[in-house]
Amino acid sequence: MIGIKTDIGNRRQINEDYAGYVTCDDFCLYIVADGMGGHNAGEVASRLAVEGVITYVRKNYGIIEETCLLANAIKETNFDLFKYSLGNEGLNGMGTTLTACLITNNITQIAHIGDSCCFGLQDKEIIKITKDHSLVQELLDCGSISEDEALNHPRKNVITRAVGTGVNVEADIYNIEKGTYNIYVICSDGLTNEVSKEEIRDIVLSKSSFEEACSVLVDLANGRGGKDNITVMIFGGEI
Repeated sequence: MIGIKTDIGNRRQINEDYAGYVTCDDFCLYIVADGMGGHNAGEVASRLAVEGVITYVRKNYGIIEETCLLANAIKETNFDLFKYSLGNEGLNGMGTTLTACLITNNITQIAHIGDSCCFGLQDKEIIKITKDHSLVQELLDCGSISEDEALNHPRKNVITRAVGTGVNVEADIYNIEKGTYNIYVICSDGLTNEVSKEEIRDIVLSKSSFEEACSVLVDLANGRGGKDNITVMIFGGEI
């Protein structure tokens, strides 16, 4: 079971978020990307990144060790995006965040670059699994600002790592023990900038379906301003 919704928000002219997933007997793969760049470059980057990772995993599942699939897929996709941007006028400097979850019978693995994020839910607990690659996160880590100050920091949108902006990129990889979480939420920062993780938990647990929960979350983010594109994907922790 999966729920997914993406929305342009109230202030943007184009939706630069992109989400995709694959479910089959051998594996499930879920991805959310939030693009950046001038004109339509962000839209191109997020779409190509999601499609590139999906294509790589489909092609190499059963050939490459499962635990290496996501990291390798992101490295190859990053290089392809960077090379593509150099050869296309108007796309130079394009990039995207990317948060992906691969679930097989043996592993559950999260790969993460940027400030989109993944939450895990078990019982009534919600945990943010990923750690943002952002200027604000770095300021938090060194104690320069408080968590309250981080919520409305003027440079909150500055990310420090992205797919497609350089020849190489390193994804953070989180290997999750089976059964740790029974529900996962992947979303762009258009949701988390407006809705707290506790509100995400309460809505996910109170709605009759993941689809309904996605719609309510997007509506809530838009009701609070919808300053950015909003994408949310909710799915179970097993194949």
